[in-house]
Amino acid sequence: MPSTRSNRIKQWNDIEASSLVQLVYVSTLTIASRLNTSIFEDVEAHARDYNEQHGITGTLCYGNGQFLQCIEGEQRHVFALQKRIFADNRHKNVEVLLLQEIDHRSFTDWRMRLLFLERWLWSPATKEQAAQLSPFLPFAPHGWSPDRTEQFLQIIKNFDTPPHIKAAGITYNALGNMFRHIAAPHQAFLIIQGFLSVLLVVALVLLYL
Repeated sequence: MPSTRSNRIKQWNDIEASSLVQLVYVSTLTIASRLNTSIFEDVEAHARDYNEQHGITGTLCYGNGQFLQCIEGEQRHVFALQKRIFADNRHKNVEVLLLQEIDHRSFTDWRMRLLFLERWLWSPATKEQAAQLSPFLPFAPHGWSPDRTEQFLQIIKNFDTPPHIKAAGITYNALGNMFRHIAAPHQAFLIIQGFLSVLLVVALVLLYL
């Protein structure tokens, strides 16, 4: 784990096992996971079972095919949970943004509240409340500095009603992300092919006039 970016990214061995810590990491869902609408229910179910028993609290954010999770608790429990999470093959490109000792928790919900950060799927009420999130959208947390990460956490911890949509909405977005993932490397080819197709249709129309 890199320790040169900031003293807010510590090494696990430098923290006492009983100390209260905050871990923030980001990752990218695999294509298969984006098409699996039950993944969010699975995450929440595991959080309920594990976190209540081990005093783990935090929040989980999803948007644009990416997760950002903040986990708070005693070092020994957070470290054990991190090993389980990082070994999960449903996501990839895991990056630690923050690992620091804290005096008090920013999030007190052991159910690991889930926030969907897909603005086009929000209700008008949610859009009004989440206006402060505009600088962080589209959601692309990989590479965030510790300062930017903490600014984001400061905003979302004060939400009265977290941005939330039904899992069905995620399916449509997952399909869009999959199409973009496949089509993006071939955009120039697709544009040229589309233009040639239009020219062909025009030529055929003129031929039979």
